[in-house]
Amino acid sequence: MPAIVLGLLAGALGWLVTVVSCGQPDSAGQVSSCRGWAFAVAAIAFVTVTVGVGLVLVLVYRSLAEWREKTK
Repeated sequence: MPAIVLGLLAGALGWLVTVVSCGQPDSAGQVSSCRGWAFAVAAIAFVTVTVGVGLVLVLVYRSLAEWREKTK
């Protein structure tokens, strides 16, 4: 559960940063958007952070189980 929450936060942050950095006004004064890029960055950030946090949690839980086993 914590991995998904952190993944969602990373995805939202990636989307927000991409939208803000892509919003450049052109010569006519129209602000262009790059929703496709923002979605791609958000998806990549979500997957990367979710997998990374999940991996760290598995390693922490395994080390705790091994430590408890040795203390018995």
